[in-house]
Amino acid sequence: MSLHFAAVNAEGIVADLDLLPAAYRVLLKLRAHSEPGGRIEIDQSTIAKMLKLSRPAVNAAMRDLDLAQLVKKQRAGIYQINAVLAAYLTPEDAVAAVREMPKQQRLNSPDFLDRYKSAAAAYQDQLAVKRRERDDQKRRQVFRAVS
Repeated sequence: MSLHFAAVNAEGIVADLDLLPAAYRVLLKLRAHSEPGGRIEIDQSTIAKMLKLSRPAVNAAMRDLDLAQLVKKQRAGIYQINAVLAAYLTPEDAVAAVREMPKQQRLNSPDFLDRYKSAAAAYQDQLAVKRRERDDQKRRQVFRAVS
């Protein structure tokens, strides 16, 4: 079976994202191994082996792909590539899949890049808060040990 058709040429949009380099590699590998419509059953360890990446690198790449709405985890080991990026058996299948999507999930929507940048910034803010909380907790432990 050969997949040839995508509804939209979204590679230019994806190239404009500021993803980790590993995220681009993971996305291409997932697309190459996905079923028509973008569903793929694969675990992160397998992806890591295929790409000769560490498991944490794949985890970070998958997080980037999720933030960008390019790949969503359905459940453990099952992912769904955004319908705009997925390959299909026929052009009609590709167009029908994109028509069924909510407009805000389409990569070619006018505010896609802004929404991605906002989601990425919010995630970085969450990480910064967690780092500060850990640092504060360490300082309190040191203070208690000294007192």
